[in-house]
Amino acid sequence: MTHRQLKAGYFVLAGLNTVATSYFLNYLFFFMRDHFAFGNKENLLVSALHGFIYTFSAWQCGKFAKRRGCLLSLKIGFLGLTAVMVVAAFLNTWYLMMAGLACYSVVLLLTWPALESLVSERENQRGVQKMVGIYNCTWAGGAAFAYFTGGRLYDAFGRGAVFWLPAGMFFTQFLLTLWLERHHDTVLARTPEPEREPVNSPDAAAMTSPVMPEAFLKMAWLASPFGYVAINTLLAVMPGIANRLDLSPTRVGLFCSVWLFGRVGAFALLWQWNGWHYKFRYMCLAFVMLIGSFTAILLAHVLWIVVAAQLFFGLATGLIYYSSLFYSMDVGEASSEHGGLHEAFIGMGICIGPGLGALALYLMPSHPDAGAWAVSGLLVCGLAGLVWLRMKK
Repeated sequence: MTHRQLKAGYFVLAGLNTVATSYFLNYLFFFMRDHFAFGNKENLLVSALHGFIYTFSAWQCGKFAKRRGCLLSLKIGFLGLTAVMVVAAFLNTWYLMMAGLACYSVVLLLTWPALESLVSERENQRGVQKMVGIYNCTWAGGAAFAYFTGGRLYDAFGRGAVFWLPAGMFFTQFLLTLWLERHHDTVLARTPEPEREPVNSPDAAAMTSPVMPEAFLKMAWLASPFGYVAINTLLAVMPGIANRLDLSPTRVGLFCSVWLFGRVGAFALLWQWNGWHYKFRYMCLAFVMLIGSFTAILLAHVLWIVVAAQLFFGLATGLIYYSSLFYSMDVGEASSEHGGLHEAFIGMGICIGPGLGALALYLMPSHPDAGAWAVSGLLVCGLAGLVWLRMKK
């Protein structure tokens, strides 16, 4: 096995992990609607719980992978996720299901930081950027495929699609990890360390920008959680959108996965085209598109508007996410510390957005769109913060 073949194995793990986690978490909201009569506010709280635990788990599980080894972290993570899915398949009360989700949210973080580290192993700075580009397209493509096909599977198999199918995929990943582990040390022994490079210097585009590179890093760190504020609010209320538009889960998969495919396209474009580097106008445009498309998807009563808005939503979330990763790698020397902050900010967005939406619905139960407007208002505040950081620097 060669070094590149070993990396291909890790990309396969990343793709399978995305599909399995997407089948579970994205269609868990439909399961909670159908089995426990959860509406938008309850599902928003489910998402907020996941994000709250994710924020703190990211740091600790990342430290575990660094201290005890990424492959051990993967083995424990995939076996733990398999166990969580099997147990959750037999749970019949909503509060036990939330306990299962809490366990899932912890064990999940034993996999992602480890995979991110392994795909970057023994790579120089240019190689890391290439690996991250492939990695982003891999997991984003898996997420799009899972949402597109998951609705049909949920209609056909119900509980089996949410729990048993992911359980089988997680166990397959455990077995694949065991196989890759057998070759890991041998391949690395034959792979020379990358040549030592000078201290990272920002991309050449930074030299022509009137804004300091560090300011772009701060703006990206601000924008990243707001992207996940919008994404996870949207996913949590998708069963409500389906009810409003009279869509079955199968049709949700067909018509409401458009933004996920748009995000894949954005990742592929931004990986190959560097004209957006250190250009504030692209980050600002992405944030404006995020707000407009998010509000349109949540409030529109016509399917074609929802579909069209998703194209802009996918492009916006793709640029915001990629900006956080790129500027974290390109600015400064503490890339591992920046990566930890990146993961923590994702968790904050997953928690804060749905949490605010749920709060608005509890405070104004007679206004079914209160959650959408509250989260849209939060996104506007994020845009104001982005502009303030630009003007400050």
